[in-house]
Amino acid sequence: MTPPRPILFGEVLFDCFPDGKRILGGAPFNVAWHLTGLGNAPLFITRVGNDAPGMEVRRAMEDWGMDTRGVQVDPTLPTGSVRITFVHGEPQYDILAHQAYDAIDDPLLPDTLRPAFLYHGSLAVRGAGQTSSRATLQTLAQKLRAPIFLDVNLRAPWWRRDDVLRWIPRAHWVKLNEHELLDLEPEAGTAAQRAWQFLRRHHLHTLIVTFGSQGALALTAAGEELRVQPDAHIPVVDTVGAGDAFTAVFLHGYLHHWPLAQTLARAQDFASAVVGVQGATIQDPAFYQHFLRCWQQEPQTSGNILP
Repeated sequence: MTPPRPILFGEVLFDCFPDGKRILGGAPFNVAWHLTGLGNAPLFITRVGNDAPGMEVRRAMEDWGMDTRGVQVDPTLPTGSVRITFVHGEPQYDILAHQAYDAIDDPLLPDTLRPAFLYHGSLAVRGAGQTSSRATLQTLAQKLRAPIFLDVNLRAPWWRRDDVLRWIPRAHWVKLNEHELLDLEPEAGTAAQRAWQFLRRHHLHTLIVTFGSQGALALTAAGEELRVQPDAHIPVVDTVGAGDAFTAVFLHGYLHHWPLAQTLARAQDFASAVVGVQGATIQDPAFYQHFLRCWQQEPQTSGNILP
């Protein structure tokens, strides 16, 4: 029997930085890239244009050893791109409309596919209509019947609160940052109080809230509340993709049955290392091998195993 595989759905695009550098990105792509670097075999379902950037995407995936069978080619829409600027050290995104990832079609899945989970965000489901990625995701989720990880990733102006909240109850795990939590749960109280309200309101198994340099908080339906914080002295080049790096290790921990507390600590360490390089993806296998060796040498901690 083939092992379960991570399924990731959504955008791939080029992050265009102020210095002229272009780096492959898009939250689902970033997570799939990291999962591959960590030795997993994700199937990434996306759509690129019939253009030079689209060819570059497929070539980069092949060179990294990623399965490209989920990459569709659109005859008219362009490969996605985003212009990134920084305000007080935080990335700001100028996301274009009518990109190839808005029109992902129903994928042809391998006959032997056993899904471990389905990951998606909110950007690729911004469109409407029968030929939109939103309609495809709804069909795919029904077909796979796998637990869903929703990485919220609100990107103005491409989201509406009521629309995003419709996707939340379908998810097993949800991750968002502190600002997104305030947008979606504007009740009074501390971030932890709002997070608990959010988890219970939407009947989630696990909610993860990230706080940038202040770490992350995880809550579970069983009543657990766990916090992790990064080293205060880590070097920061840029924070693009830090949340995606965190997510990738969380999902890697799920695939390998790590305890929740250990998973969160390792996810935070990995995300802290990613902010030390420019862009969200790293093309050096040694970067990933270092973490895999360290994790293998650490003693397994006790605590609840990720379900």
